[in-house]
Amino acid sequence: MKKMINSMKICLLLVAGLVSLQSVKGQAVDKNMYFNIDWQLNLPVSNDFANRISGWGMQGEIGYYLTNTVSLGAFVAWHTNRKYIDRQTLNLSNSSAITSDQEHSVFQIPFGASLRFTPDRSGLVQPYMAAKLGANYSEVSSHLNVFKVYEDKWGFYVAPEIGVTIFFTPEKKFGLHLATYYSYATNKSDVLNYSIDGLNNWGVRIGAAF
Repeated sequence: MKKMINSMKICLLLVAGLVSLQSVKGQAVDKNMYFNIDWQLNLPVSNDFANRISGWGMQGEIGYYLTNTVSLGAFVAWHTNRKYIDRQTLNLSNSSAITSDQEHSVFQIPFGASLRFTPDRSGLVQPYMAAKLGANYSEVSSHLNVFKVYEDKWGFYVAPEIGVTIFFTPEKKFGLHLATYYSYATNKSDVLNYSIDGLNNWGVRIGAAF
């Protein structure tokens, strides 16, 4: 819970920062800059440890169009997926075992650079394709009653994305951002007698565009 609260604080600071940047953008009238802040729905793929779909996530992104169609930017996101395991006995070694129910959790913070291609920026509806590359921090944990067993790791992160920005006014200062993505991170973890080799996720993002 403490980690979740800290993550929410980070995202609130991110929102405040993007709002401030939007103010700067409005003053500078720089139409080559863009900002997104999104709520995120995430579904783990090929991962039985914590494979429940979850809406506990957000993403923030800032970018600048180097040409009329290609932009370079930066992003940061976080997400938590959980899974409840009924009471069972786990054999930890030849001489030890534990009996308990569990709550599995996979917490991720990917961040890095983004490359976006927008074929046509002249209209209010602007579909795009993007790729994100960077690092991914993960904490894989199992909560057993009052005990917590976890392992945190770093990995390489890559995510293709398809989305659309829908502006509400001709000035294109504010709009709706929709996207779907697939991500893969090289993080590996071993918790109790569970093993994870890579983190695969599919998800959607819905948020505000500036």
